[in-house]
Amino acid sequence: MPVAELDLATDMHNRLVTFDIGHPEYEALLEPQSAFWTLVEKGRSARLSSDTDFLGRVAESRPAFSAELEHLRFGLTPSAVYFNPTERCNLNCTYCYLPERMRRGGNHMSRERLFEALETLLGFFRTQMPPDSQPQLIFHGSEPMLNRENVFAAIDRFKDDYIFGIQTNGTLLDDDAIEFITSRGISLGLSLDGPTPEVTDRTRHTFNGRGIHNRVLESMEKLRGYQNYSVITTVTTQNLQHLNEMVELFHSMEVPTCMLNQVRCTLPGGLEVRPDDATFSRAYLKALERTHELYRESGRKLVVANFANIILAVVAPTARRLMCDISPCGGGRCFFAVDAKGDLFPCSEFIGLPSFRGGNLFDGDLETSFETEAFKSVTTRKIEEIGECGTCPVRHFCGAPCPAEAHELNGVMESKGAFCDFYKDQVRYVMRLIADGRESDFLWDGWDKGMPMVFQMEMD
Repeated sequence: MPVAELDLATDMHNRLVTFDIGHPEYEALLEPQSAFWTLVEKGRSARLSSDTDFLGRVAESRPAFSAELEHLRFGLTPSAVYFNPTERCNLNCTYCYLPERMRRGGNHMSRERLFEALETLLGFFRTQMPPDSQPQLIFHGSEPMLNRENVFAAIDRFKDDYIFGIQTNGTLLDDDAIEFITSRGISLGLSLDGPTPEVTDRTRHTFNGRGIHNRVLESMEKLRGYQNYSVITTVTTQNLQHLNEMVELFHSMEVPTCMLNQVRCTLPGGLEVRPDDATFSRAYLKALERTHELYRESGRKLVVANFANIILAVVAPTARRLMCDISPCGGGRCFFAVDAKGDLFPCSEFIGLPSFRGGNLFDGDLETSFETEAFKSVTTRKIEEIGECGTCPVRHFCGAPCPAEAHELNGVMESKGAFCDFYKDQVRYVMRLIADGRESDFLWDGWDKGMPMVFQMEMD
């Protein structure tokens, strides 16, 4: 072998690490820096990592992997905004990341101000995106339906300019609102935390303590058959043991997509109901298996979108649909947030944390906001510089989320998030699914259309 090829093989040998995925037959061999991986029969990793032919082929393909990862991490420009048209909410969820004073008596954005904001944002996106492409604008919360008339007016006014979405708690969706949303094909997200009122109402209720479970179910029933909606369950100690029942309920109501999101711990209320990683993993993976059983029984999938995103992070990084599980995360890079006063934040998780305000939309600060310390502290947060994360073999499948949570828990941005072991367990599970040929059962049909195969090799 020529010296240059030998040096290349030696370099790759030193980069590769073995990762136990908990499978009876297979383990993973990874090159963490480029996110290259392959599954090998147990006991073969040492031999394969010294196989010069294999190492040479990996080395040849490494630039393509690295370039893809580099673009995903640092080459994207803003194409979406989370927009809060009001600070108020009609609910007082125990784990909410927004301050109660804001939710009780905050500001509504006027129609005039809302139109002005969307015009300003549109002008900005035109400088960031290819011609003829549309940015996404998600009306977010607090509760956007409290400012419904202005929100709906904005959607009709800018219908040709944005791809709209609405994230709502689902309690204010009457027949007229649902007809408006579905007739325009608007993506809609609801929230429900339990399979029964008793479970839901532990964490999600009005300010006077009234439960909202049945009201959300009514909205879900009216949305049956609408394919452009999803339901979020925030997983806490209060509903952790009911995740199987949750996915059974969603499947029975023909919910096309759901999310089982770990509670964010940016405020004390979230931290108080945070499950430990090991207990969370057991319940979560069990619920995922239950979705697979339901799919096999019925032929109809219930995609758990946040888990599907972890699968895509492993098998097709550029196909991922959420940008929380990458370092730096999407906040301040792919998307940003605007509150009801026009203040700019890297992500909605930072609204309510004044030190992460990066200017104001109405003061002409939009372009410069991305250069403020508030934004830079998020967009320059690299997993390689976060303690033990820097040596973790699956670091690029996780991204050490969430920076807002990490900062509020630890006082510094360069610290890991709240659910480190839970993310590792997800990656192990994904690789077990791949070893068993089941990963596509947990993804949207047609997810891989047009996706390039970056690297493929077969070993004897």
